[in-house]
Order: sequence, then C-alpha cells, then structure tokens
Amino acid sequence: MQTIAMAASFPSPISCFSLSVWQTFTAWCNSHLRKAGTQIENIEEDFRDGLKLMLLLEVISGERLAKPERGKMRVHKISNVNKALNFIASKGVKLVSIGAEEIVDGNAKMTLGMIWTIILRFAIQDISVEETSAKEGLLLWCQRKTAPYKNVNIQNFHISWKDGLGFCALIHRHRPELIDYGKLRKDDPMTNLNTAFDVAEKYLDIPKMLDAEDIVGTARPDEKAIMTYVSSFYHAFSGAQKAETAANRICKVLAVNQENEQLMEDYERLASDLLEWIRRTIPWLENRVPESTMHAMQQKLEDFRGYRRQHKPPKVQEKCQLEINFNTLQTKLRLSNRPAFMPSEGRMVSDISNAWGALEGAEKGYEEWLLNEIRRLERLDHLAEKFRQKAAIHEAWTEGKEGMLTKKDYEVASLSDIKALLKKHEAFESDLAAHQDRVEQIAAIAQELNELEYYDSPSVNARCQKICDQWDSLGAMTQKRSEALQKTEKLLETIDQLYLEFAKRAAPFNNWMEGAMEDLQDTFIVHTIEEIQGLSTAHEQFKATLPEADKERQAILGIHNEIAKIVQTYHVNMAGTNPYTTINPQEINAKWDKVRQLVPQRDQALIEEHARQQNNERLRRQFASQANIIGPWIQTKMEEIGRISIEMHGTLEDQLTHLRQYEKSIVNYKPKIDQLEGDHQQIQEALIFDNKHTNYTMEHIRVGWEQLLTTIARTINEIENQILTRDAKGISQEQLSEFRASFNHFDRDHSGTLGAEEFKACLISLGFDIANDAQGEAEFARIMSIVDPNRLGVVTFQAFIDFMSRETADTDTADQVMASFKVPGRVLHRPHGPLHGTRRRARSPRLHVLLHSPVRRERPLNPDLLIWELTSGDANPASLTAVSKTAKLVSYQQARAAPPSMAQ
Repeated sequence: MQTIAMAASFPSPISCFSLSVWQTFTAWCNSHLRKAGTQIENIEEDFRDGLKLMLLLEVISGERLAKPERGKMRVHKISNVNKALNFIASKGVKLVSIGAEEIVDGNAKMTLGMIWTIILRFAIQDISVEETSAKEGLLLWCQRKTAPYKNVNIQNFHISWKDGLGFCALIHRHRPELIDYGKLRKDDPMTNLNTAFDVAEKYLDIPKMLDAEDIVGTARPDEKAIMTYVSSFYHAFSGAQKAETAANRICKVLAVNQENEQLMEDYERLASDLLEWIRRTIPWLENRVPESTMHAMQQKLEDFRGYRRQHKPPKVQEKCQLEINFNTLQTKLRLSNRPAFMPSEGRMVSDISNAWGALEGAEKGYEEWLLNEIRRLERLDHLAEKFRQKAAIHEAWTEGKEGMLTKKDYEVASLSDIKALLKKHEAFESDLAAHQDRVEQIAAIAQELNELEYYDSPSVNARCQKICDQWDSLGAMTQKRSEALQKTEKLLETIDQLYLEFAKRAAPFNNWMEGAMEDLQDTFIVHTIEEIQGLSTAHEQFKATLPEADKERQAILGIHNEIAKIVQTYHVNMAGTNPYTTINPQEINAKWDKVRQLVPQRDQALIEEHARQQNNERLRRQFASQANIIGPWIQTKMEEIGRISIEMHGTLEDQLTHLRQYEKSIVNYKPKIDQLEGDHQQIQEALIFDNKHTNYTMEHIRVGWEQLLTTIARTINEIENQILTRDAKGISQEQLSEFRASFNHFDRDHSGTLGAEEFKACLISLGFDIANDAQGEAEFARIMSIVDPNRLGVVTFQAFIDFMSRETADTDTADQVMASFKVPGRVLHRPHGPLHGTRRRARSPRLHVLLHSPVRRERPLNPDLLIWELTSGDANPASLTAVSKTAKLVSYQQARAAPPSMAQ
C-alpha cells in the first residue's frame, strides 16, 4: 500500500481542533453528502454508525465501498467504520491512533482527526504546482491567482486571510462578474468575508464553512479550517477550467471555417465597393471647366484637397486591406489543405490594380490644371485683396471719428479735462496726417484695377469715392474742434485761478470759524476766581477780532461772485465744484451766523460762572477759618495726652482724675466739630475739591478727632488697668515709676509700644541677664510668647506691666527659685525680675559678681558665704531677705542631688 507523505506539512490528526474547525468540517462533509441527498448535524454523532461515513467516501472518491451492515448493534457500527477506515488506508493513508471503536464511541478528537485525514487525501493531496507538496501547492496556487490584486499578500493559511480580500480576489480572478473588487476596503474585513462567503455559496456551490466574526475576532484563524475552505475553491475553479478547455477545442475548428468563409465574403464585398468608387471618381477628376474668380478656383482646390484628405485615404486602406485579406485567406486555406480561393470575374487583384492606376492618372492631370488656373487669377486677386485690406483698415480707423470731433464734451469739462482733451486732440491730428498716405494708396490701387478690367470694378470705385469724401470731412471737423478747445481752455484757466484763491482764503477762515464755534461751545471747568477771570479776558479779546473777520468773509464771498459773473457772461457750464476745496459760500455764511449767535451765549455763561466761583471762594474761606483753629487744637491735645501718659506725675489715682477732667474738656469741644461738618457739607454740594486757604481737610479733622477720643480713652483704660495690676500684685508706686521710666526710655518713637529688640534692651536695663547664645535666645522667645501672644512683634505697656508684676511678685515657688540659678557647672542667671526694693544701679558689686560667676560642680554654693558677701556690701534689708531665701533653697536642692560623699 502506498503511503501518503504529509507528516512534514500537517499536524497529527489527534491534535486539538478549534470550534471553527468543527463548523468547517461539518460544512465540508455536507457539501459532498448533499449530492447523495443527505447531511449531518453533529459530526461526532452522525458518523458513529459508519453509514454516512461510507456514503461520504463513495461520493468524494467516486468508488463503491463494501456493502454496509444495517444492524443497530455496536458490532455492526464498528464493522461499518472499519470498512470506511480500510478504504482510506487502501488509498495510501496511515491512520495513526484512529480506531473504529473511538469513532463509534463518539470521540470528537478522533472523529475530527479522521475527517481531516480524508480532506487531506481527497481534497488537498492531488493539488500539486511545480512539484510542490499538497499544502505548498495549494498555497502557491493561491499566491499566483491573487498576485495582481492590491492589498492581497497570501503567505500562509491563517492571518493572510483575515481581511477577506484573499477570498474575494480568488472569486474575482475566475468570475469577475460576481464581485466588484474595486469597491472593497482593507479596513472592512467583515464586509469582505461575508461578501466572499455569500457569493461562493450562491454562485459557486461552495457552502459557507467559516464564520466571518470568528476569523476577525481571532488573532490567528485556524489553519485547517482555512485550508479546507480554500481547497473547495481550487476544485470548483479547476473543474470549470477543464470543461472550458474541451469546449474551446471544438469551437476552434468551427471558428476557423467560419473565419475563412467570412474572409471570402469580405473580399468580394470590398472589391466590388472599391471598383464602384473608382468608376464614380474618374469623371469628376476629368471635369475641368475654368472659373472666373479666385474664390471659385480655391473652392475647387479645396474640394480636391478634401478628396485627398478624406475620401482617398480610406480607399487606400481598403485596397491594402483587400490585398492582405486575400493573401491571409490563401495561406489559411493552404495550411488547412483546402483549395485556393478564386474571386469572381473582374474582381481579381490584377483588375483592381489596373483600375487604381487609371484613377491616379486622372488625379495627376486634374491637379496640374488647378494649379495653372490659380496662378492665372492670382495677380488680379492680389490687387483686389490689397485694396480691400487697406480700405478695411482705413474704415476701421475712421469709425467713430466723426462722432468724436462733433462731441461737445468740452462744455462741461474741468480745466484738467480740457487740457487732457487738447493733448488727445493734438495726438489725433498727428494720426490724421499719418493716414494721408494710406488714402492715396487706396486711390492708386483702384485706378490700377480699373485699367486691368477687374470683374468687380464698380464696387471698388464706389468704395474708393466714399473714402475720399469722408477724408475731406474729417479735416474740416478737426480744425473746428481745435478752435473750440483752445477758447474753453482760456476761460477755465481764469476760473481756476479764482477757485484757487478762494480755496486759499476760505480754508483758514473756515478753520478759524470752526475753532471759534468749538471754543464758544466748550464746556469750561473752573475752580477759582482767577480761572474764570482768565476765560472772560480771553473772550473779550476774541470779540475784538470779529470786525476783521467779517471783512475777510466779505472778500472771500467777492471772489465767488466774480466766478459766477464769468460763468454767466460766457455761458460756461460749471457742472463741477471747486476742485481745491469743498467749502462753499453758503457754508461760510451759515458758520458765521452761528459764531455771531454763540458770542452772547458765551457772555451769559461766563457771568453765571463768575458768580458761582465767588460763592465757592466764600465757602472756602469760611471752612478754612474754622479748620485752621480746630486742626492745631487737636494736634496740641494729642501731644498733651502723650506727654501726660509719659510723665505720669503723682499717684495713679491722681493721674486718672486728671485724665477724666481732660476728657470732659475735649468732649465739650464737639459742637465746633459739628459746625465744621456743616461747612464741609456745603463745600461738597458746591463741588469744591481744593482749598488753598488751609492744609486741613475734613477727613484729616475727623481722623484727628477720632484719634484724640481713642487716645484719651485708651490712656484712661491703661491707668485703670495699672491700678488693678498694682492692687492685685502688690507693686509699689516706686516700681511702677521705674517700669514706666524704662519703658518710655526705650519707646524712642513714642508709639506706646516696644519692638522686640527695644523690649530686650529694656529687660537688660532692669537687671535681666539675657545671654547672646542659643539658651538666651530661647529664654527671650519664651518671654516674648508671654508678652506678645498674638505675635504682632510689639509689646504694649500693659503687657509689660503684667509681665513685670508676675516676675516681681512676693510669692516664690520652688520652680521660680530654682530657675533663678544655674545648676552646678552652668552659668548662674538672675532671678525672674529685680530684687525686691532694689534697682540695678543700687546692686552691690559683689552681688553682681556672685550672681554672674560660674559655679563649678565640685564647689557647691555656700549660702552663708553668699549672705556674708551681701551683708558686707550696700544691699538693703529686702534684698538680703530675698537672696537669703534663695540661697538656702538652692543649697537644699544641691544637698539632695549631690552624691553621699559630697553631701557629707
């Protein structure tokens, strides 16, 4: 048994099959089973009994298989399947791992593998192109058939077919009438695939084995499904081609006989037609009656040329074709062993050649006769044509000239137009003189034609006489128009000079009147008596110029009257206006009347404005007299309050009583402020924006008054808070005085607040030792957070008093006392505030040394030594008491913190 070698090209039949393969194989089987009047629905179920499998093999092979078993038992089914498998094996196909039991059991993989083997053997194996394998042969066949098509590149049986153009190209290549390939798009694969599938099923009897959505939606379509479907195209087109070849062989023999008979008929027809045409043409060429005009002879020559261009060339071609057909026919008859063709009598090739020679002889004689006749008439036609050309040129030149010379366009023309017309007329006169020679030539040619007895001499003489008469008329009209243009030019030059003078004087005068009207109607805005007086003076000066202006107006109008007089005297048609200006006398008079009308209106407006400014000046002085008193008074009171808040003589209660009496005197001044507000209201209503009599504005007065009231209230509040603080903290009057003195000393801008650096300096002056290191800065930051919790960057006197009162309180907690000294080995700082009843300047030098000397860890502080140092100085009893308490407390803390050896 011969074995089919397809292992290298195709996968094992037991390999996995995609869902598209199920569909394709089912459709392929049904395409053959329908020839036997049946089909399958489920490929793995319908082949289980082996009956339809055997029927399928009989249809595709064309051979009869062994008689199938008709029983329903399993053994009968296995027998039928084995018969089918044995038949497949007999065709040289190895069925690897495929048994009848698997098929009977409905094994899908085995069933599909078997069908694929059948497809390979009976649908693909026989495809061979140039000694290639089946798969390669089918692929090569597809490539050759689709090569001429755009966007088709078949390289495999999967992705090369995704866009559907490959299927459409195969159909179009063999049946182009079924698909309009030019309308297909590569970017629309669904349409392409469905078109190919539908056309193949409807017209090629190839069932739809594939699903367009599966192919488009799959990255790599199943190769087996594509190959199976494409092989159906191959078999469909190859079978049709074989039938067509056999039919062509039969038709070819019949076509040869029909072609020979047609050539014989064509020869007879062409020969008869050609001989008849020659018989009709020769008498026409022999008709040589002479004509009297060149036109008639030229028409004969043109007819002859038309004969050669249009009538003879087709006949020459017919003669050549006749000879070619005759020779071709004789050759074909000789090759097919047929007797030679004998034309009918008088239609032999030699008869046609003799008739053609006679035609060419007559043609040559006719051509020579035509040329001789044309030379004879050429002389007369040349003179006549020359006459017509010169006459036509002259008549074209004279056309419209009479109308131009009689035209009275100069009567309504401007000076520039007249000058242009004169230039144009001079150019016409030169042109007229140049045409004199042509008129003389026309007369000479007419005379020569008369002498040679030209057949159309009467028309030539009439035309020549008309040209000469018209020439004389043009000369007379030219002279008349020249005189009229020169006269009009002189009149218009005079008028133009007057127009120019009118424009030169009217323009500045008109500009002066427009400026005067603009000034007289201008809405002036003044704020002082001086400004309105300046406007009144300028207006009086303007009124003084009006008489001279009226004289200039009369002179300008006189120029226009002179122009009107010339126009009326010489009947000049002045349709145009002054070319140098658009100003006219009516406009000048109207504007002059307007100026005269606006002058008294301006007088009245200036008088009313003068009265208003006088009233405004009264209001300014009235306000200034009060503001110049109130402003300094407020400033003085502000300074006095500042001085009181700084000096603070007497007790706090005395200062509070004095400030309240001072506040009452300030409040009693309020009526004068209200009176000034009333004066200010009148100024605002009068729209007065400045006052040179005072530097004080109502806004300044209001702000000063509010600041005065706020300052006295704030100062009283500060005194009241100081009294509360003093009573609550037990601060003495002397301490408050010292705090105020230090605060005022560093409040250099007298703002009532201290900046951060000023506050730091103030603390140092009061005995606070704030070192210039990180620890000192941290301590100062802590103090600032107490006195300036809102982080405004300034310290008020009240916050300062609150801080100092806390720092100088009589109650000393352990933390406060311990914070007064540094631990051993650290710098000793002063307690949180000055010692009770002391000032920095009263401190003992030894106290300062002790408080600022470093205390070593190995030398604890000796309280007795500290007290002794203090008593030997000039410290007062209060200071001694505070220091004694502090020293003893520190000594106790050191004793508790020290090691046992040091405590002993």
